[in-house]
Amino acid sequence: MPTEKTVAQLRASGHVQRDVRDEIRNNLLTKLRDGDDPWPGIVGFEDTVLPQVERALIAGHDLVMLGERGQGKTRLLRTMVGLLDEWTPVIAGTELNEHPYEPITPAAKRLAAELGDDLPIEWRHRDERYSEKLATPDTSVGDLVGDVDPMKVAEGRSLGDPETIHFGLIPRGHRGIVVINELPDLAERIQVGMLNVMEERDIQVRGYTLRLPLDVMLMASANPEDYTNRGRIITPLKDRFGAEVRTHYPLELDDEIEVIEQEADLTASVPAHLIEILARFTRYTRDHPSIDQRSGVSARFAIAGAETVAAAALHRATVLGEELAVARVVDLQSVIEVLRGKVEFESGEEGRELEILEHLLRKATADAVRAHLGGADLTSLVTALEGGEGIVTGDRVRAEDLVKSIPPQAAGVVDEIAGRLEAESAGERAAALELALEGLFLARKISKEADEAGQTVYG
Repeated sequence: MPTEKTVAQLRASGHVQRDVRDEIRNNLLTKLRDGDDPWPGIVGFEDTVLPQVERALIAGHDLVMLGERGQGKTRLLRTMVGLLDEWTPVIAGTELNEHPYEPITPAAKRLAAELGDDLPIEWRHRDERYSEKLATPDTSVGDLVGDVDPMKVAEGRSLGDPETIHFGLIPRGHRGIVVINELPDLAERIQVGMLNVMEERDIQVRGYTLRLPLDVMLMASANPEDYTNRGRIITPLKDRFGAEVRTHYPLELDDEIEVIEQEADLTASVPAHLIEILARFTRYTRDHPSIDQRSGVSARFAIAGAETVAAAALHRATVLGEELAVARVVDLQSVIEVLRGKVEFESGEEGRELEILEHLLRKATADAVRAHLGGADLTSLVTALEGGEGIVTGDRVRAEDLVKSIPPQAAGVVDEIAGRLEAESAGERAAALELALEGLFLARKISKEADEAGQTVYG
């Protein structure tokens, strides 16, 4: 943090005042020039969304992000904090983070006139200059812009005194970024209250003559208007946003996998092939005609799936006393019931939800088997099953017991499978073996039966 404490010291340090748009523009251009990533943690938007966002910020435009749920709109908006200066000076004790060189409220102007060069300053970190509001139907104009504070009136000030105003979120975001999530949920009469801020860059509260020249970057997120019945962005407000950027779900499978690995909080080891199955599963749900594509299938769908699979593995390891918790194909069955509520089905599909999701999960598993075990000779494993009693797995079967149950004549093929999937520990080898067994079942080379005890027998 800088050490200057008065406006005189600030001037002596050579500090130059910049408005928030210049600040963001210059810092963005500096990062691009130096080869630094301005968007840490943002995956899959490199060639589509981010160039549009960067052009909008360089132009100094207010921004609205449109896209279905779970496409990373809010995550992207929050990364813009990193484009603000790390520290910025404000007049000490003021409500609106006013710059010492340019006070805008009557109280700050009076203080600056009285104290002159001794005007005290404080330093605000960039994280304190980002404000976020979820647009809910009960949001009022007072919440966003401001209203009369009855407590200040009760203290003896006259009702016409501008200092009786309690400022709302947008003026308090002066010299910073204000984000409104789910903007169409905001009542249309409330959206009207934002028109002055967007165009004239000032606010007017009730009948007060106070006009505050605000320096604020206003951004919003919304579902595309055609995709929601909850509300709309009124045309005058939409016209005032300088840029409208459409987001999308990850276009490539690798991006989908990277999002899961980055965002999921896993309580156990989840092999890469299981993460891939969940990513493929998510992509299939987005394309299936029985699922409402206007609603979308959020990235949280796959993230929650990975966390559920890890939780199932940890539960099993705890109950069975396994030292290392590693997820296996058997744990994927727990995903269907958990994720069912995250998907909206088309009307007429009532009663078929589980059937559809189970079909898509089998399809995703088969794809992963082809990708990782395609070309592997599993004949000896099939032959061993034909002449034996079958291989038993399930939520109550330890990984070591599963691996030891493999007939000796199939040991070589199990080693090949483990090598392809880079499986070393007993848990990882069991996970690799289950993938191969499930692949053989889906290819109709072996059978699969589940008993009442929750065990699955491949034979």
